[in-house]
Amino acid sequence: MELKLFDPQSTTLAHVGRLYSTPFMNWRDTPSVGVPHLFFSCRGSSVRAALSSKSNNAHTTSNGALSSSGPGVTESCLHHTCTTNSINSSVCSRDLRVLDGYDDEYGGFVVDPDKLPTNQNTFSLMLRSSLSHWKMKGKQGIWLELPLQLSELVPIAVKEGFRYHHAEINYVMLTYWLPEGPCMLPGNASHQVGVGGLVINDKGEVLVVQERYCSPACVGLWKLPTGFIAESEEIFEGVVREVKEETGIDTEFIEIIGFRHAHSIAFNKSDLFFICMLRPLSTQIMIDDDEIQAAKWMPLVEFVEHQLIQGDRMFKKVIDIYIARLKKQCCGLSAHQSASKFDGRESTLYYNVIDSQDDCEACSG
Repeated sequence: MELKLFDPQSTTLAHVGRLYSTPFMNWRDTPSVGVPHLFFSCRGSSVRAALSSKSNNAHTTSNGALSSSGPGVTESCLHHTCTTNSINSSVCSRDLRVLDGYDDEYGGFVVDPDKLPTNQNTFSLMLRSSLSHWKMKGKQGIWLELPLQLSELVPIAVKEGFRYHHAEINYVMLTYWLPEGPCMLPGNASHQVGVGGLVINDKGEVLVVQERYCSPACVGLWKLPTGFIAESEEIFEGVVREVKEETGIDTEFIEIIGFRHAHSIAFNKSDLFFICMLRPLSTQIMIDDDEIQAAKWMPLVEFVEHQLIQGDRMFKKVIDIYIARLKKQCCGLSAHQSASKFDGRESTLYYNVIDSQDDCEACSG
């Protein structure tokens, strides 16, 4: 297919002396050269530019931009300029494919980070071409993941209108909302998830630690082993792992006895902290010297009277709940594997079911 750029159905050149451009090329006419509406000629020499497409689905937009729903659009341009003006002839060819990726289920598009061009100029041209193509297709949200090794492409994307969404250790995610009106894309993760392990042995002793790095107010304080859930990690898996890493004690998850929800914690994110009841499977403590200053088994009665407990109403409530749990006055939330037809994935549902007064005893083993 060939589109003559000077056809009135495509791009029109007018006003001598201005810089004319499309998403695919730009040039400057000179004051001594006239620019008629339907064609360009100069004393027998002609200027001709053509666009050839690899796809039969190429279109020109209202502003003369060419976009394609096929695998790509190739630009070829041949410039013959007036010899009287001593302007050199030039030939150029440029492959203007749209960026690779896939449609998401919400009418948007996710760019494939493994197929991004590494050349900055190529990326800039392809991004502009892609934006025109996505707008023509009626796409909504665009997700652009730029790997760390292609960080030089970030300013180019931002200049085209992309905005930061979130960043991980090896990439930054940017988004672009194409429709008019407010952006409907979901925001970045709003919460971090922490866990604390309440481990009590048959002697009525609690596993406690002193952290090597902590705020001045917490120096020397004995506390429960705590930590953050890793990516794609279950709560019950994370708390068992954290206790093992900090103290060397193997444990078995029993249930969640409560959780705290707080806001504006780290980098203004909210925080979910789950207190989990664990059964010890070993007794010998081997601390992580990089993270833990000391660890030991402390009698529960001594721990309850500890300044950390007495000075913190919320943590004192946690101990009260645990004691009520030991007396079978309440049950926590145990983990149950379940699948949903909405996503077809198995996940963990935490809940308690009390069919009789013996259930709490059965839960505690």
